[in-house]
Amino acid sequence: MTVRPSPVHDTLLFSQPCDDLDTLDAHIAFLGIPFGAAYDQFAVSSEQSKGPDAIRRATDRIVRGLDHYDFDIGGTLLNGQPVRMADCGNVAGHPSDPRIHQNNAEQAVRKILKAGAMPIILGGDHSTPIPIFKALEELGKPVILIQIDAHLDWRKEINGEVEGLSSPIRRASEMAHIGEIFQIGLRASGSARTEEYEAALAYGSHLIPASEVHDQGMAAILDRIPDGANYYLTIDADGMDPSLMPAVLGPAFGGLLYPQMLTLIHGLVKKGRVLGMDIVEIAPERDQNRRTVIAAGRFIFNLIGAAVRANYFNRA
Repeated sequence: MTVRPSPVHDTLLFSQPCDDLDTLDAHIAFLGIPFGAAYDQFAVSSEQSKGPDAIRRATDRIVRGLDHYDFDIGGTLLNGQPVRMADCGNVAGHPSDPRIHQNNAEQAVRKILKAGAMPIILGGDHSTPIPIFKALEELGKPVILIQIDAHLDWRKEINGEVEGLSSPIRRASEMAHIGEIFQIGLRASGSARTEEYEAALAYGSHLIPASEVHDQGMAAILDRIPDGANYYLTIDADGMDPSLMPAVLGPAFGGLLYPQMLTLIHGLVKKGRVLGMDIVEIAPERDQNRRTVIAAGRFIFNLIGAAVRANYFNRA
């Protein structure tokens, strides 16, 4: 088994539980990947490892019920369609070797993709997406990566660890199935040095500061992204302004706002095919009135609502 039931009994968005990925029968699959590749022993079980279950527990604030009308999507979440959602619990950590956890996470996402479901992943720190990016190879399609983040995440390694939270986009750039990369919301400073900035430019990554989004509008940013493509959306909570998502370890002022994120999510669904998404770097103990986990859930809710209305899930 690569997954275990969530330690809380609630599932995300009132979905059905699934504890065996080999028998997964769903259009949408939620999966928690709480543990990443830590840089030191103190970060093995970080505050962010509690993020997946905190988002689940906010379900009744994300949406009051699947039969309730929602103005963001213009109706109920599933719009009367027979769309099946499953919560596959959390990938179990490993007491001595994080590589085993990372491999289990990759295999879990591969099984979700093989089952024909859209993976929606709850992190964990920002090393969480690395096994997801690897698993996307399963689809045999070129993928445009859309990253929302305050930080560049192009470090080659830190403390000898090459799959840590500062390296996911560098690792993505090395994968043959990952094509163009759009990094939206950049601002302030993080782990990147000038050499990482230059490496991103050399790759051809589209570096879009948050100030550019505020000045031009998210619709203008969407216009730069090719139409008719396959997109994967990876969201770091610190890509948002801390007034929206305060429960992050590295808050940076001037981040993206809720209406801009809805424009992006709905716009991507209309432009082509969103293959899945993750949201990471939420530290629930730092949250205020659960704003961060509710916002995270609302991004997921809007992706599903938009995808349902775009007839993504038209199989029985």
